[in-house]
Amino acid sequence: GAAASERLDIYVAAYRLRLLEALATDFSGLHTLTGDDQFDQLGRAYIDTCPSHHFSLRWYGHGVAEFLRHTPPYAEYPVLAEMAEFEWAMSLAFDAADSPVVSFEDMAALPPAAWTKLRLLPHAAVRRINLQWNVPKLWKSIQTEQTPDGPVRAEYPVGWVLWRQEFNTYFRSLSVDEACAIDALLAGEDFSGLCAGLCEWVDPENAAAHAAGMLKRWVQDGMIRAIVVPK
Repeated sequence: GAAASERLDIYVAAYRLRLLEALATDFSGLHTLTGDDQFDQLGRAYIDTCPSHHFSLRWYGHGVAEFLRHTPPYAEYPVLAEMAEFEWAMSLAFDAADSPVVSFEDMAALPPAAWTKLRLLPHAAVRRINLQWNVPKLWKSIQTEQTPDGPVRAEYPVGWVLWRQEFNTYFRSLSVDEACAIDALLAGEDFSGLCAGLCEWVDPENAAAHAAGMLKRWVQDGMIRAIVVPK
């Protein structure tokens, strides 16, 4: 028997609470860093600024990191934006499409002449981000229900790669040369182009062997879904 306006207000309130619940699920680390009250205010500000344009709530949090990076007062605390970026990348890695992965036997079967122009196709779960704060360590402490250390800022940004094996999501920090190599991989560079990029850090005569060592680890981690050899 309630008036239409009252019923609509009830719907709007329930809808906003559902959006807040989705954000809390996707950004549990951010929630812990800010606390309940601040996260509620942050979430409501994000809802007001960034209305949902998707049928699925799964994609609603895609803009949280950018929102925190450019919106006061959150922009004054860049660790928050980096936590959101890291957690969103983790979610994308977990939800990425399944596919077969390359094995060491597949690599061994390649003829030597094919290596210069072959292209390595990364698994859809592979994600690359740069972080200047100790966000992964904070996140891990939160997930294991340990008291996290305070935010610590590194002198320079550190490269990270995230990926998934079966139902488990992994991440690790990268050296500068491996970060650039993975960026080249994701950009579609062939093996010779990848080696050329590594010459900034290693001698040209050692670049191919250095790249092959990285490739071995990528294959072991399940980060390569296919090898394309041009005819």
